[in-house]
Amino acid sequence: MDIKAEVGASFSHDFRFTQADVELFAQVTGDNNPLHLDPAFAANTPFKTPIIHGMLGASVFTKVLGTIYPGFGSVYLAQTLEFQRPMFVETDYEVVFTIETIDALKHVATIRGEIKNKETGKRCTVGTATLMNKEKF
Repeated sequence: MDIKAEVGASFSHDFRFTQADVELFAQVTGDNNPLHLDPAFAANTPFKTPIIHGMLGASVFTKVLGTIYPGFGSVYLAQTLEFQRPMFVETDYEVVFTIETIDALKHVATIRGEIKNKETGKRCTVGTATLMNKEKF
């Protein structure tokens, strides 16, 4: 994909997670909090149903920024995250990335990402990535 590497350029990506994704994430990370894995436990929480690990939801940042937009060759230098609402399995989400700044001399850009529930339009996760990509910035 050939991105338009200028401040204000944006890219969106739709995605969803399955319960199998949550279980694999728990296995890989060791985060077996029953809030993510046990419907009976989650029923007694404010969420009433299991929620996705926040970092699993945010993993869409590294997937997209490393492979799609701006794409291969990107090196993560920093990432901030704010988890605003829970995410759930089998729910459609959209992440929108917008280039905020570019330092052409250092080949570095800051890119804001926002994950939104496609049905409600409510933001779940926001963050800013700092990436280096010699080919793109």
